[in-house]
Amino acid sequence: MPLTAAVREQAARLRAEIEGHDYLYYVLDQPSIPDSAYDALMRDLVGLEARYPELVTPDSPTQRVGGRPALQFLPVQHDTPMLSLDNAFEDAEVIAFDRRVRERLGVAGSIDYSAEPKLDGIAINLRYEDGRMVRAATRGDGSVGEDVTSNVRTIKTIPLRLRGDTPPSLMEVRGEIFMSRSGFEALNARARGAGDKTFVNPRNAAAGSLRQLDPKLTSTRPLEFFAYGLGEVRGISLPSGHTASLALLRSLGLRVNELCESVQGVDGCLGYFRRMAERRRSLPYDIDGVVYKVDDHRFQAMLGSVSRAPRWAIAHKFPAEEALTLVEGVEFQVGRTGAITPVARLKPVFVGGVTVSNATLHNFDELARKDVRPGDTVAVRRAGDVIPEIVAVVLDKRPEKSRAVHVPRQCPACGSDIIRADGEVVARCSGGLVCSAQRKQALRHFASRRAMNIDGLGEKLIDQLVDAGLVANAADLYRLQPDQVAALERMGEKSATKLVSAISGSRSTTLERFLFALGIPGVGEATASALAQHFQGIDPLLSATEESLQKIEDVGPAIAGAVHAFFAQPHNQEVIAEMRRLGICWPDQTERPKPANQPLAGKTLVVTGTLTGMTRDQAQERIREAGGRVASSVSASTSYLICGENPGSKVALAKGLGVPVLTEAEFLALVNDDKAGQNEI
Repeated sequence: MPLTAAVREQAARLRAEIEGHDYLYYVLDQPSIPDSAYDALMRDLVGLEARYPELVTPDSPTQRVGGRPALQFLPVQHDTPMLSLDNAFEDAEVIAFDRRVRERLGVAGSIDYSAEPKLDGIAINLRYEDGRMVRAATRGDGSVGEDVTSNVRTIKTIPLRLRGDTPPSLMEVRGEIFMSRSGFEALNARARGAGDKTFVNPRNAAAGSLRQLDPKLTSTRPLEFFAYGLGEVRGISLPSGHTASLALLRSLGLRVNELCESVQGVDGCLGYFRRMAERRRSLPYDIDGVVYKVDDHRFQAMLGSVSRAPRWAIAHKFPAEEALTLVEGVEFQVGRTGAITPVARLKPVFVGGVTVSNATLHNFDELARKDVRPGDTVAVRRAGDVIPEIVAVVLDKRPEKSRAVHVPRQCPACGSDIIRADGEVVARCSGGLVCSAQRKQALRHFASRRAMNIDGLGEKLIDQLVDAGLVANAADLYRLQPDQVAALERMGEKSATKLVSAISGSRSTTLERFLFALGIPGVGEATASALAQHFQGIDPLLSATEESLQKIEDVGPAIAGAVHAFFAQPHNQEVIAEMRRLGICWPDQTERPKPANQPLAGKTLVVTGTLTGMTRDQAQERIREAGGRVASSVSASTSYLICGENPGSKVALAKGLGVPVLTEAEFLALVNDDKAGQNEI
């Protein structure tokens, strides 16, 4: 086809767009599109120049490796260029690569290849002179990189000196600096705790860490290294093949990926690709494909290289785990514990091997930070089986009339107020007793052993009761009739009668159990007990202010706010009133007879470790019977810490605060001694 002006304009546009992304990616470390989108642009330009060779120019992105070094670091000229690799996305492209290799070499049989995972990190060149590392440089544009020696020296997986008595006079080691998944999560957790900006993915985190001007900061980042090849080498005879060279690097003390294999022919390559695809999710680091290299160094020299890539190697990429798509809307979902999660509804896009139409935005802070709006073009990532998430918004493509998303104040499922405790990231629906989204979870908690202790009312039966429309909230449990329950799957008349009897028997309980059963956010057994002891009844608690709640020991602003918001909801008040009308009761706290022996009156105790003579529940009940209060954490106001076998960190904290630590035997002696309440141990 003739070369037209439109074709020239298309090529110029592709070159300009690729160069712009190169600058953002290599120089500023601020990529604006996922690798898959960049690869697609490059493939379009390569295809166009293949059809019209006269379009090829010396400065085309297809004729060079990448961007320029950043200005903050000194430039380093690579004696042997650090070339990038051509990509294959389909099996057919790998088959074509193998065919080209055999044809150029004139080999009729199969070729031996070295196969290895393709890590998603930063390429580095380590220069060793007489066994000592003297310089480390990034790839840069392949010919000129950046001197990052001081930073690389802080990476513990990179040896500063090679092993062996007679190291080579010069050896350039090529490899990848990366960050493991666990290291990345820990780094972001620290950043969130300090209120700092988090990294988008491990690759960006590794790049940003390597390019810190202060090596001390780099030393705090969990960077790692794998060696995968050699540059210039002097003073040593090299093995004849790549696999043997990796063994040499390992013998010199360099870290080499244990998943590197020697495979035979194209079938061996494709088999390796499929094995790595299956193992990919379980690896401790991210990989985006595998690399095949002709193993024989003599064959590599015969095949040579083109301007930007060797003819003897190729990267076989996995299906894209990031892709661009449009946001069609943002909705708010209510989780089973009341957590409100913003979810972006997307124009369906194929990413990570599946079609994605929804992506989580995690919480209100994340929605505000990313500022995702309907109509935005976004990069979506899906890694493994996790819920897809939005990586970033492509601001250049944002519609002019876009508007920020306003977060709701009422739950979209039940209309109850949405609350967010001080210091917490998650916002929650306060209608725990009536919210349809929380219904099953709330009922499971209500019936649990430490709450209302309804024997036989398990998860599957609760699901059936809710799905059949028999139970909408906890009060409905006390209206159930045996014939209604008997009609459910796998429930006979005898089982139904037994369940209804167990539900009826739970009507007589304690105030602290009832408060715990309500599932108020942040209110565990210890807080429920403190509330019950302080208010002595449900009515004073229903009308309590946040200020009065904070006067209770160990009830801070966050819990006080959650309790007040829960009881302020008319829906919750109605359900509580209905449960009381249906017979749920507890002895009046002011009239409940107290045991004559109250050795722990006015004291607060914490239990840790495994007790041998009783369960933790039994120990806590003994504490309450003896007039004491049970707390879940050690503080300066703790009277005693009861310590069983295999205790945790609470023992050290107690000793640091001067809190007496009791063995199980000492605790039993204390609660059985009439005078122990006046004596300290």
